[in-house]
Amino acid sequence: MNARKRSGLTQQDVADRLGKPQSYVAKVEGGERRLDVVEFVALAKAIGENPTELFDRLLAALDSIPDE
Repeated sequence: MNARKRSGLTQQDVADRLGKPQSYVAKVEGGERRLDVVEFVALAKAIGENPTELFDRLLAALDSIPDE
């Protein structure tokens, strides 16, 4: 979601680029739907991000979450 907002795109903008309903983007952002690698790459490109760099940022964010 932060990457999408930084890009200045709405959920509807991203959904239109992906050919998906807005609810798809909302569910991804809300953690209700997981992405496979191909979907992740398509989503990254739809918001104008480099998929590798976006994945690296995601990993860094996940590393900062304490283990339970």
